[in-house]
Amino acid sequence: MPLVLVHGNPETAAIWDELIPHLNTDDIITLTPPGFGAPLPNNFDATSDGYLNWLINEIKNIEGPVDLIGHDWGGGHVVRLACERPELIRSWASDILGIFTPEYVWHENAQIWQTPGAGEEAVAERANTTDEAWVERFQSLGMTKSIAEQIAPWVNIDMGQCVLSLYRSAAQPALGNMFKGLARAAEKPGLALIATDDPYVGGMVGSHGMLEMRTFYEYSAEILGRKAAEQAQAQVGIIDGEGHWWMCTNPEKGAHIINNFLNSL
Repeated sequence: MPLVLVHGNPETAAIWDELIPHLNTDDIITLTPPGFGAPLPNNFDATSDGYLNWLINEIKNIEGPVDLIGHDWGGGHVVRLACERPELIRSWASDILGIFTPEYVWHENAQIWQTPGAGEEAVAERANTTDEAWVERFQSLGMTKSIAEQIAPWVNIDMGQCVLSLYRSAAQPALGNMFKGLARAAEKPGLALIATDDPYVGGMVGSHGMLEMRTFYEYSAEILGRKAAEQAQAQVGIIDGEGHWWMCTNPEKGAHIINNFLNSL
């Protein structure tokens, strides 16, 4: 039974390097969304719908059904596939299930990317940042040096354009409006992975960002994740004390939860 892993932004499949050795299967496939570690095809629709269609086509080409796991935006694509094409998979797991709730507030960077003008300036600055600077920043956020060095060269203009298109296609209330549809994902076993210190999927109760651009979070990542999991009738796996890149900072803990879930199927 293939285990398929899908990553997000700003990442490549290298993000899984520390996790894979701890998973109890050798049949693992990593898929790379266009623009995020893979070349961007001409006229690719880099929206939430476009990436959903991309993932559907990729899964169709794998002898399945498969167990599908997504991180960050990869987790968003996975959830949407579980709702729209559950017959293609045996199970699904996502670490950003909570973003599909009406209460979810996009984090500060996302709100900038969703703003015309400011978003273009932000991704241009990202693309002009040196690989060395990205490696240092990624390491400060939890990536290992090896993983950071593999990802840094891909933070480029193409990735920036995909970021703008993808995040603008998912500005609220777009994701919140998908909440009721999570019930369709219950057709197949699901797992909501919740890293309690992940500030990008609801955030810790309090504030995040500079004083003049603070985002105040009324709900934690765990509260939103559990609400969405209940709607999707998914199991909940708490990765306590870990942040957005839990697969780098504590791969053993994340793998333990995933292995137990897969063993229960």
